[in-house]
Amino acid sequence: MPSLAFDNQVAIVTGAGGGLGRCHALELARRGARVVVNDLGSAVDGSGASISAAQAVVDEITAAGGTAIANGDSVATEDGGAAIVAAAMDAFGQVDILINNAGILRDAAFKNMTAEQFDAVIAVHLAGTFNVTRAVWPVMREQNYGRIVQTSSGTGLFGNFGQANYGAAKMGLVGMMHVLAIEGARSGININAIAPIARTRMTEGIMGEAGKALDPELVTPVVVYLSHRSCDRTAHIYSVGGGKVSRVFIGQTKGIEDADLSAESVAEAIDRIDDSSSYTIRGGP
Repeated sequence: MPSLAFDNQVAIVTGAGGGLGRCHALELARRGARVVVNDLGSAVDGSGASISAAQAVVDEITAAGGTAIANGDSVATEDGGAAIVAAAMDAFGQVDILINNAGILRDAAFKNMTAEQFDAVIAVHLAGTFNVTRAVWPVMREQNYGRIVQTSSGTGLFGNFGQANYGAAKMGLVGMMHVLAIEGARSGININAIAPIARTRMTEGIMGEAGKALDPELVTPVVVYLSHRSCDRTAHIYSVGGGKVSRVFIGQTKGIEDADLSAESVAEAIDRIDDSSSYTIRGGP
């Protein structure tokens, strides 16, 4: 198979100052893309800001002969999202790829979770993805082309203790993906999602010893493929980590039909309703 190249294409990668985003930015640049390396430069909980992390990745790219610019705007505001896209347009005149990767953690058991902890995570992961995607949407529609990758999570898809805020945001990204796949189809815009399992600054305190085999570099190949012009998938979710890649999908069981449905008939038929031996996959071709 020929190499997947990105010559003459422009990519925005949010949260690219380290971890997964850094790996995505470096590999896209190595393959010829011009990259906007966005990172607020904050701590894992979202506090603080510095352009140094983004600039360090840009320095890596340029030292290897690639082209990139650093951007320190926050995805968590409408103005920040617009500024990220404007930086790409001012520097390169187009945006072909958007990798929505920026994120923070504010973990707490639900009984201890505050509204501030919930809102802060939603603001970066879910609203942040909306802000940047909304700003780039008219650009992609005008050029009749675009590739967008959402960074979801197993926490959103399957659940994880102490991350109700994170899980809500990450599953929200899946819902956004399904809608945008429908709306973007006529404009050549494909949007997919990954649920990565990787050792990063955000996850190293959670993973412990298990994280040693989960290099973030092993997630990037899926992101690169989903970002490429040859990728015809849209509204697909891929779990990826440690070299394993699998599709996660939403399925609907055969269920039952009962014109006289009652609580009692549901209780009696619940095993047949839940039976997943026969199902229909929903979302994506």
